[in-house]
Amino acid sequence: MTATILVVDDEPDLEALVLQKFRRQIREGAVSFVFAHDGIEALQQLEANPDVDMVVSDINMPRMDGLSLLARLQEADDKKSTIIVSAYGDMSNIRTAMNRGAFDFLTKPIDFADLETTIDKTLRHIELLREARRRQAEAERAHASLSRYFSPQLASRLASGGAGENGLEVHRRDVATIFTDVTSFTSLVENLAPEVLGELLNEYTGGMTEIVFSHEGTVGKIIGDGIHILFNAPGDQPDYATRAVACALELDDWAEQFRQRWRAAGVNFGATRIGVHAGPALVGNFGGSKFFDYTAHGDTINTAARLQAANKFLGTRICVSESAARAAENFRGRPVGDIVLRGRSEPLRAFEPLREEAFSSPATAQYSAAFARLEAGDAGAMPAFAALVGQHADDALAGFHLKRLLNGAKGVRMQLE
Repeated sequence: MTATILVVDDEPDLEALVLQKFRRQIREGAVSFVFAHDGIEALQQLEANPDVDMVVSDINMPRMDGLSLLARLQEADDKKSTIIVSAYGDMSNIRTAMNRGAFDFLTKPIDFADLETTIDKTLRHIELLREARRRQAEAERAHASLSRYFSPQLASRLASGGAGENGLEVHRRDVATIFTDVTSFTSLVENLAPEVLGELLNEYTGGMTEIVFSHEGTVGKIIGDGIHILFNAPGDQPDYATRAVACALELDDWAEQFRQRWRAAGVNFGATRIGVHAGPALVGNFGGSKFFDYTAHGDTINTAARLQAANKFLGTRICVSESAARAAENFRGRPVGDIVLRGRSEPLRAFEPLREEAFSSPATAQYSAAFARLEAGDAGAMPAFAALVGQHADDALAGFHLKRLLNGAKGVRMQLE
């Protein structure tokens, strides 16, 4: 790559001397020169030759001197590295030039060997600056892209290369994963005006994503109204299950408030169903070299999606697997039962997570007692659930179990369609 140097000096024979002294470098394509005889002409040359890499300028020149030129160069966005040339006895001007941002200085009469050395040093400095700017631009582009998936803190770490050995490449690791979905969303899409739907969905996904990021979760995918969330990927989070359960509860609270707010505006937005599971998965960028698609695959991910769908039958909004509940610190919730999910032959124990106030309530204690009877095959399970539903008609999960018992079901194992 040829370096272009602008030499600014009013001495008539300097141009010929420079071209003679640097003829080998010019012939080899290492450098090229453009010339100006004062500061005004130098600015014109820079406008005509924006690819100039550096400036070598005398101080004492007509119309615009070197110090004024230097000030103008420092005001530009693309500040040119500048070598100032002046008489040896003019040290006050040289000091002024250095204070104004000159990279280096030379004294007259010019020692061309010294000039060549100084130019080489300046060009190396310029190349280092360009490399630093290139890296910064790449980091800013990476951060902008990663911020769509990761919390701001994690996006900054990844953009700066601080993700450790297992960053974005595909690898197997333990994760907690959340799937969310909105009931009756397809019919909403078909019946709502596009501008209203756009505002609605943008507000919903934006609010849900902000909550995910507040728990330092990773957004694996957003497909329409559905959101796939990961914890413990790509960064290490020893408390990943605790984060996932806490995040699910906050997502549920926010989604319910969002639903009520839009219902008051006449839009029948459905309830958000949430499934949470923990286990091993393959995680990483599955988009190849042309497309960034950080996500996860495997049975753990499929299970979380099916737990989300199970809420439809159970009457719950959040369904958490036993593996996630056991891994979460101080988990509070009530058992749902042993669910045989779609496509499975073996059951999975699931729970409905509760906040402390609900978990400590008499209704939860009453539910736990009724569930214990159901699990033990006790005939008293049916009247226990009937009493609970009688007192709490809005308890959909208790109503689900009562309906099962009335239809002749026994125990806590259940097959969901």
